[in-house]
Amino acid sequence: MQPQLYAHSRSSQSQLRHSLEDHLRGTAALARGFGAVFGAGEVAEYLALVHDVGKGCTAWQDRLVHHAEPYGKPVGVPHKGAGAELVDRFVGRPFAAAVEGHHGGLPDLQALAAALAKVKGSGLEGVQAREAFQSVAQLVPEIVRDQRIPLPQWLSGLSADRLRLGVDLLVRILFSCLVDADYLDTEAHFAGAPVRLAAPVDMGDLVKRFEERRSAFLRDRATTPVARLRERVYQEAVAAAEGKPGMFVLHVPTGGAKTLAAGGFALHHAAAHGLQRVIVAVPYTSITEQNAKVYRDLLDPPRTGNEKPVVLEHHSSVNLDEDDDVSEWARLTAENWDAPFVVTTTVQLFESLFARKPSAMRKLHRVAGSAIVLDEVQALPDQLLIPILSGLRDLVEHFGVTVVLASATQPEFWSLPEMQGIPKHMVVSDTAALFEQLRRVEYEWRLGEDVTWDSVAEEIAADGGPQVLSIVNTTKDAAHLHRLLKERVRGKVVHLSTRMTGGHRREVIEEIRADLRDGTPVRVVSTSLIEAGVDVDFPRVYRAWAPAESLQQAAGRCNRENLLPGLGTVVVFRPSDGSQPNDGVYKSALQATELYFGPDLAAPDDLASLRSYYGKRYAYLGSGGRPMGEDVESARRGLDFPEVDRLFQMIDNQHARPVLVIREDTAAEEIEADVAALRDPYGRLKDLSGVFRRLQPHIASLPRNEVDDALQAGLAEPVVGDLVLWLGSYDVERGLDPSRREDRSAYQI
Repeated sequence: MQPQLYAHSRSSQSQLRHSLEDHLRGTAALARGFGAVFGAGEVAEYLALVHDVGKGCTAWQDRLVHHAEPYGKPVGVPHKGAGAELVDRFVGRPFAAAVEGHHGGLPDLQALAAALAKVKGSGLEGVQAREAFQSVAQLVPEIVRDQRIPLPQWLSGLSADRLRLGVDLLVRILFSCLVDADYLDTEAHFAGAPVRLAAPVDMGDLVKRFEERRSAFLRDRATTPVARLRERVYQEAVAAAEGKPGMFVLHVPTGGAKTLAAGGFALHHAAAHGLQRVIVAVPYTSITEQNAKVYRDLLDPPRTGNEKPVVLEHHSSVNLDEDDDVSEWARLTAENWDAPFVVTTTVQLFESLFARKPSAMRKLHRVAGSAIVLDEVQALPDQLLIPILSGLRDLVEHFGVTVVLASATQPEFWSLPEMQGIPKHMVVSDTAALFEQLRRVEYEWRLGEDVTWDSVAEEIAADGGPQVLSIVNTTKDAAHLHRLLKERVRGKVVHLSTRMTGGHRREVIEEIRADLRDGTPVRVVSTSLIEAGVDVDFPRVYRAWAPAESLQQAAGRCNRENLLPGLGTVVVFRPSDGSQPNDGVYKSALQATELYFGPDLAAPDDLASLRSYYGKRYAYLGSGGRPMGEDVESARRGLDFPEVDRLFQMIDNQHARPVLVIREDTAAEEIEADVAALRDPYGRLKDLSGVFRRLQPHIASLPRNEVDDALQAGLAEPVVGDLVLWLGSYDVERGLDPSRREDRSAYQI
C-alpha cells in the first residue's frame, strides 16, 4: 500500500497535514490558469506539478513529521532538484531554473547544472531523488511524459539573438506563475480556507462607472478653452482604444488631462480586447499617490457596500497595515496584483520584471494580458533603456500586452534598435497642433557669465511677483537660493528637496497648493522633484539650466490652467557659481540640450528640436562608453538571472543613503519601536515590510559621504542595511540642511 505523502505540516485551522498529491495538483491547476493567459498553460502546469516532487522521499517525509512539525524547524532535506531534473528532461534546461529557484530565486545556468548533476549522480541526493520519482509517480503519474512538452510557437520564429531574450522572459513569467500558485495553494492549506483568488471583473462595467463619474466630475468644472481641448484629447484617446493591442504613444502637453486620457484609453482598450487588468506605472511615489486618488474616485465602489475595491495602490510608502477590510484587501492583493486596476511605480514594475527572488516576481505574471500605462515615460533611466524597451517589446509581441507611453516630453525610443520594426500607434493624432493650442508660456534666457545666485535672487525678489517657483538642480543649490531669498523677501519663502522627509515634503506641497488657491504670496525654491507630476500652477517660474525635458516639465508648472490674461513666463538661467549632478547620463543630456535650445535656438517645447535632441543624446551615450543597459541585456542572453538582478538597479544607491528622522515628538515612540524591530536579529525572520512602509514618511536622503561623516561624528547611528537614524538637528524649513554642518557637541537629545 502506498504510504501517505505530505507537502506541509498540520494547519492550525484544520489540524490536517497537506497531502503532497493535493498540493501538486492544486498548484498545477492554478499555474495552468495563469499560464493560459499567454499561451503557455501546459508548461506552467507541468512546472507546478513537479516542483515539490523531491518531497516524496522517505528522508524528507520523516523530517517533516518528526522534526519540522513538532519543533518548528526547517525540514533540511533538499527537495527542489528532483522536479528540476524532470523539467530538464521534459521541457528544457532553462525552464528547470524555475523549479530549482522556487524558494531561493532563479539560479544561473552553471549553478543549475551543478544542482542537476547532484540529482543525477550516485550520491545521497541522487538516491533520494530517484526514490521520490518512484513514490510520487504512483500518485501523480503525469510527472513522467512520453514526449517533451511543447513551448509556445512564437519562440521558433525568433532570430538567434532574440531567441535567448525570449526564453529569458518566458522563464521569468513562468517562474512567477509557479511561485504565485505555490504561495496561494500553501496559504489556503494553512488558513483552512479555499484558495484566495479575486472574482473576475467585467471591464465593461468599469468603463461605464468611469464614464459616469467622470461626467459628474466635469459638470462641476467651468467650460474654458483649455477644458474643451482636454475633452478633445480624451475623446481621441477613447476612439484610439478600439485599435489592436500594441505599442501606443500618448503625447499630450502638460496640463492636457493626461491622467484621465491614459486611464480612459486603458479601460476602454481592455474592455474592447478582453484584457484582464490595467497597470499604471509612474516614476515617483508622489505621482503614484496623486494618480491613485484620481482613479479610486472614478472606479472604486462605495465604502458602504460589500464590493471589493478596484484600484490597488502599491508602492513603498502606502500604508497596508491598518485594521480594516480595505487595507486587508490591499495588503493581500499587493503580493500578486490580483486586482483589475493597479497603480504602482516604474521601479516596482521593472525591478519585478528583471528580479530573481520569488517575493519580487510573484506578481509578474499578472502583467500578461494587461494594458500598461507608463506615465512620465521621459523619466525612464537612460542607463537601462535597452533592457526596458526590449522587455516591453517582448511583452507586447508575445504576452498579450498593450503598452501606452505617456508624457508631455516623449523620448525618441523608435530611434533605438530595440523599437525598430514594432508599429508606433499615436493616441492623439495632431500632436503639433495640440501643443500650439495649449501653449501657455514664453521663455526668457539668462545664460551669460554675469549670472550668479545673487543676481538670480535679486531678480526673483524684485520681479518674480508674489507667487513664483524656482527650480534648481541640487539640494545644495536649493538651500543656498532659499537662504538668499529669505534675506531679500518679506513673506513666505518655501523650500523643497529630498533632504526633507517624505512626510514633510507632502505637508509643504499641500501648503503651497492652498496658498496658490487662496492667492496668498508664496515663493518656492525646489529641486526637480516638483516637476514630476506635482499639480501646481504659478504665473512665473525660474528654472536653472538642465536637460530639455526638465525645462519643459518646469514649464508645466507655469500658467497650467491658462488663467493669466497672457502667457506665463519661464526664465531659464545658468548661474556661473551653480552646480550640476555629477552623472555621465546627465552630462550627455546637457550636451545635447546646448545644441538645440537657447535664446537663438528653439524653445524646449519645439517638437522637432526635441526629436533631434533625443537622437543626439542617445548617440552621445553610445559613443561615450556609457552603455544603455547592454550589460543587463548580455546577462539576459546568457540566462544569468542573478547577474541581471544585480545589474538592473533603477534607483541609484551608490551616491545616497536613506536617513530616518524623528521630526516630531508625537511620532518618536512609534518610530523607536519600529527601529527596535529592524535591529532585532530574530525579527529578521518576520515580514518587516509593514515597518518599512510606516517609516517611509520619516525618511530623507543624504549623500553617502555626508552620512559617513555624521556616523563618525556621532550625529547618526546605523539601523539596518543602509538605513541610519539621525541624531543631529533637523531644520524646520530645509530639513537636513547642507549649510548647517554640526559637530557632536552641538546636538541635543
